[in-house]
Amino acid sequence: MPLDPFAGDPNDPARALDSPDEHGEEPVTAQERAELLADLRDLGVYQALLEQRAVRGVVVDCAECQEPHYHDWALLRASLEQLLNDGRMRPHEPAFDPNPSAYVSWEYCRGFIDGVTATAKSAPIPQKN
Repeated sequence: MPLDPFAGDPNDPARALDSPDEHGEEPVTAQERAELLADLRDLGVYQALLEQRAVRGVVVDCAECQEPHYHDWALLRASLEQLLNDGRMRPHEPAFDPNPSAYVSWEYCRGFIDGVTATAKSAPIPQKN
């Protein structure tokens, strides 16, 4: 067998394939679990309202590489569920040649829902004759 070029390297890309406990990673705390479940509920609402307006998903600015990452609705849901179940997200393929105008930030999603909610609350209730 050839030598592993990443042997002993703490940044070995294959490390992501190991089980979480091999690297001392802690399972998701109760508070993190509650936050992830809330994010998944919110994601369902965001997708239901924005997908019909040709929004494909969410863009996230990556702190590590300083680049935007485009996540389709299904990919983001799968990533959040994996984090909830495994305590971490495994690497995934980025969107291929995404159209940035088809993705919005998480903050945009929240603002959109706030606007929809405010409009629904202020709309008059139709009277039956």
